[in-house]
Amino acid sequence: MSDEYDLPPAVAAKRTIRYADDDIEIAPERSNSIVPGSNVPKLRRHGSTNSFRSERSMSRGIDPALALPAVYRTVSFNITTTQEHQAEASKEAKRNVGGDFADTEWHTLDHLSIYKKLETTPDSGLSASQVAEKQAQYGRNVPSKPPSQLFRKIFGYFFGGFGSILFVGAILVFIAWKPLGQPPQIANLALAIVLVGVWVIQAVFNAWQDFSSSKVMNSITGMLPEDCHVLREGGQRMLPAADVVPGDILYFKAGSKLTADIRFIETSSDAKFDRSILTGESVPVAAFTESSESNYLETKCIGMQGTHCTSGSGSGVVVATADQTVFGHIAKLTSTPSTERTPLQKEILRFVFIIVSLMVLMNIVIVAVWAGYIRKNYPDYMPVNLLIVSIVSVAIAFVPEGLPIAFTASLTIVAHAMKKQNILCKSLKTVETLGSVSVLLCDKTGTLTRGRMIATDCLIGFDSMSVDDAERELLESRGTSTPISAPKAKAAGLSQLQMAAAVNNAGEFDPTTIHHPLADRKIIGDATDAAILRLSEKLGSSSKVRATWRVRYDLGFNSKNKFALRVAYATDRDAVLGAVSAQEATAFDSEKDMLLLIKGAPDILMSRCTSFIDQLGEVHPTDSNFDEHLEKVKDEWSSQGKRVLLLARKVLRGADVAFNPADGNYEEEALRHAKTGLTLIGLAGIVDPPRDEIPNVVSTLRRAGIRIHMVTGDFRLTAEAIAHTCGILTRGEKADTVADLPRSPKPANPSHGDCKLPDQGGKSLIISGPEIVGLSEHQWDLVTMYPAVVFARTTPDQKLLITRSFRRRGQVVGMTGDGVNDAPSLREADIGICPVTASDIAIAASDMVLLDSFASIIIAVERGRTVFDNLKKTIAYLLPAGSFSEFWPVMTSVVFGLPQILSSFLMIVICCFTDCAAATALAFEEPEADVMLRKPRDLKKDKLVDWRLLLQAYGLIGLIETTTSFAMSFWYLQRQGIPFSSLWFSFGNYVTPAGYDSDYINYHLAVASAIYFVNLVIMQWFNSMSMRTRRTSLFTQPPIRFMRGVSGSWLVKGNWYLFPAILIALVMVFIFCYIPGLQEVAVSNPIPGEYWGLGFVWGVLILSIEEIRKMLVRRSKGGFWEKIAW
Repeated sequence: MSDEYDLPPAVAAKRTIRYADDDIEIAPERSNSIVPGSNVPKLRRHGSTNSFRSERSMSRGIDPALALPAVYRTVSFNITTTQEHQAEASKEAKRNVGGDFADTEWHTLDHLSIYKKLETTPDSGLSASQVAEKQAQYGRNVPSKPPSQLFRKIFGYFFGGFGSILFVGAILVFIAWKPLGQPPQIANLALAIVLVGVWVIQAVFNAWQDFSSSKVMNSITGMLPEDCHVLREGGQRMLPAADVVPGDILYFKAGSKLTADIRFIETSSDAKFDRSILTGESVPVAAFTESSESNYLETKCIGMQGTHCTSGSGSGVVVATADQTVFGHIAKLTSTPSTERTPLQKEILRFVFIIVSLMVLMNIVIVAVWAGYIRKNYPDYMPVNLLIVSIVSVAIAFVPEGLPIAFTASLTIVAHAMKKQNILCKSLKTVETLGSVSVLLCDKTGTLTRGRMIATDCLIGFDSMSVDDAERELLESRGTSTPISAPKAKAAGLSQLQMAAAVNNAGEFDPTTIHHPLADRKIIGDATDAAILRLSEKLGSSSKVRATWRVRYDLGFNSKNKFALRVAYATDRDAVLGAVSAQEATAFDSEKDMLLLIKGAPDILMSRCTSFIDQLGEVHPTDSNFDEHLEKVKDEWSSQGKRVLLLARKVLRGADVAFNPADGNYEEEALRHAKTGLTLIGLAGIVDPPRDEIPNVVSTLRRAGIRIHMVTGDFRLTAEAIAHTCGILTRGEKADTVADLPRSPKPANPSHGDCKLPDQGGKSLIISGPEIVGLSEHQWDLVTMYPAVVFARTTPDQKLLITRSFRRRGQVVGMTGDGVNDAPSLREADIGICPVTASDIAIAASDMVLLDSFASIIIAVERGRTVFDNLKKTIAYLLPAGSFSEFWPVMTSVVFGLPQILSSFLMIVICCFTDCAAATALAFEEPEADVMLRKPRDLKKDKLVDWRLLLQAYGLIGLIETTTSFAMSFWYLQRQGIPFSSLWFSFGNYVTPAGYDSDYINYHLAVASAIYFVNLVIMQWFNSMSMRTRRTSLFTQPPIRFMRGVSGSWLVKGNWYLFPAILIALVMVFIFCYIPGLQEVAVSNPIPGEYWGLGFVWGVLILSIEEIRKMLVRRSKGGFWEKIAW
């Protein structure tokens, strides 16, 4: 930083001011030097919560939520114990109790010793050759990969999901073949071999899905690099965190995450770090350059990797990277992957539990009937080996083997979709939850708006003007076309505004773009400072003004004060003449007096101003006329959606200053002086236009049943204007206020369930921060019912209160934000969402990071709903044939003595081959046309499997498929001279037609089994087509369609994967029904052609019934058909 600032340059370069929820302009930082130990006064601040440009951050590969704090405390305690008993402690014991840090001395060495040991210098950092040597010595700053746990993974691939059932079933069937089979039946051997084959295939598929999903998620994580600011070869630069080495000088600021362990060199007085990721304690820890604590893990002069700076700024020297850091060391001890199930996984587990319970119950019935009736009365009908096969058949029939494959396929599809839309989801739970969000609380700046602020208007005294007019007036007053010479008296007020905007500003022009036009120059600083700095530069040379003033004290903006303050002194007399009025300049002692400059919210600072300057630069006392004019201008600008900033000053006489600015107590002194006696320099109106896509996003999410509310720190009028522009509020519609909300329910309706909005009220509500605190519970009930709410002038605590109030009332809350102050509410919400430009702490608190446009949230919501939809479709498709229709042949065989009309082998073929292919294809189904027109899913009521889905799968489709398959099979036998009456309660004693033997019956029973099998397969083709949509017609969303792309070429849309799935099923039919060598194994035979045709007839019947049902659902609108629709 240039020499006009009387501060440690590295720290001064990090000063930022954050107004409410401002975003930050992105630019690499310029070179600065650090001179520890010099007599330059230290920077002192308290309570700052600034947020500089976010460096991308992500978890370092482990889930630290539970494990890290416990291990940290254990290691910390053990280090202390080791130090106390070092004389008698063995080396092995020290290693077991955290001895790796017991001998660490980085926190006890002085700075010069550290620089010497690490071969670095604080003013220039490391050289390129030193970096290369250290990278070779220490390696890259990345955590070592956790143990692969290959054996556990392989075991999970084979025995996870339904693998254990397949494995046990195969073993039992092998036993049924031998030794129980007398004589051994080839069909049982084939069935066992097929079960083993399916068991191996599902394991291979699980491994492939795990590999592909991990590959996609790793590529998505790589889209969010983790960067940091370091000093190398005398210049500041941004580097990937992986390239940091010990000896690097690293800079931090509020919102940053440390990428390595550092020893603090410079810290502002309010510098604090959130160590909760390591300690589990939520109270931030202050940062100091020196500490007397002997325990490395408890010292406050060490910044630890993975911790976030919650306030303040500073710099440090890197002392440890990668696994040598505290975080890396503990991560190695806690590298066990998280086993917590997501809500959707819990839903699937619940479904599997239901299915397995039914399977166990039915098998108990079969065993009971066999033991109590068949074994005694018909001992030859079902020996033990056939009983085992029947039990395995029921188990395989009930278990939907295609569900795990469809589920893992869904994860991969979602991961691909999120990557394509530049959305980073930290877990599947993110997408699941987003599909259920009912309320979206949106931060304004940087989320709804572009985050690039521009000063458009300014006010001096009673004169308001555009910035362009102000520039023109200054140029004319100077009588020149360049903003260098001194202005004439009539523009002295603008000159004072230009000085205040330049000196009381934490922004810095990026030297690499200083030659660009003013609008294109990058600024290191937050968006508000950037707008004010451009305003100053437009009115004159900000660098020349800054060169004439030295900053002695700096207090950054925070949500409590809502202003930023600087105390500076002039380097020469001319600087004073351009900063204050002529009368004030005469009395100003450049050697002793200082100038307090302040800027912030008008509602906070207006009452502190006792005077103002006019356009001539003269000071006048404020009166009611001026106050009314100021209020009018402020409201007018705010109603236009502009942010209003007040700039003021106060001359501090040397005799009135009790403390030196370098003293830590000076903050109290500065705030005392700033409470009254300020001279108002002027107002600045700043615009931050909404993003172009926001109105469409708001309208689309509203149609999806999601309520969009704005939460901002801006004035009510500003927030209201932006809300109208974004489409959150409707123009011309009356918005309610707190006055319209009764504090308690009417006596006739005392319960919360009868809570209703005011009868004469509007559909929207505007409420300010101070009003939020006084809301009653009943008023909160009303607030959470409004379709649109604008929360203005809110603080971080109030944002957190808003989020909790909505969640307490059963809403699934999404929260968007980008600043340090947004982190608590982002963490509290059901799903936190932030842009990639957010602060590190906001990104860490979020569940989803938008790497591109805010409009991508629409795709995320759509995909979240589609994942749930497609899994319901998969289950609804698998249950009719793979469960219901396969169970009844076994049950009727045991209970009614009928021949098992569908062989156990063909049951396995349906479950594991023909149905699996189509079930997996349904996971690729596109979102339905009405998926974004439905209300959000109620997590408590809308389950993955409920009575509606079971009614659809069993009571409708399953019943049709079972009855038609039974009818066709027994009709075929009837036509072959084997009437149903001869099979009913026969228990194997079939009546052979005259002139035929038992082989004749066995042959036609095999044909009947094949007919049952083929009929199910064909009907499932049509069922898969009907299950593609829950409400939309097949003709509205066909399985395949052709569309012209942007380039004019034809694109294939739809779910064409169903056609290969149908082809696979057809191939399976021909393999097991028409290949002579396999017919005996499958207990099948070729079927007459008319039964193929009848299968298509039944399939068309299912398709037609489903189309009629969907039409009734669409027309029902809350009626009977919609209530029973799955």
